[in-house]
Amino acid sequence: MIDTRSAPHAALVLRIALGVMFIAHALLKYYVFTLPGTVQFFHSLGLPPALAYLTFWAELIGGLLILAGVYARWVSLALVPILLGAAWAHSGNGWVFNAPNGGWEYPVFLAAAAIAQGLLGDGAYALANLRRARKLRQQAYA
Repeated sequence: MIDTRSAPHAALVLRIALGVMFIAHALLKYYVFTLPGTVQFFHSLGLPPALAYLTFWAELIGGLLILAGVYARWVSLALVPILLGAAWAHSGNGWVFNAPNGGWEYPVFLAAAAIAQGLLGDGAYALANLRRARKLRQQAYA
């Protein structure tokens, strides 16, 4: 049985972890691998260059939205295909993440975490909750 008193805080912990992780991966692409380097890597996999830029922006903006708790449920689910694509890209390296060039374990775990976030919703202290509360107050006084 789910403890309904602590579930919103569990969703908050997951939301913070996922948001920070997506932002970190976007910044890794920007500062370490560079966007041209990321484009080159995507090209080596036979993927269109535009997908590298789309992935960078999706991770950065998606991570910020998840972290803030703005449509975290839907953004988390929207990012699952990127995580499954990362798992596919690393599938030839083996399962464990510490394999040379990284395995597919970590992206699949993050995909599961993103699906869990999608099922849980925004959680405690989400900006979306503040918006909902404000709207309810306005309706109460109308």
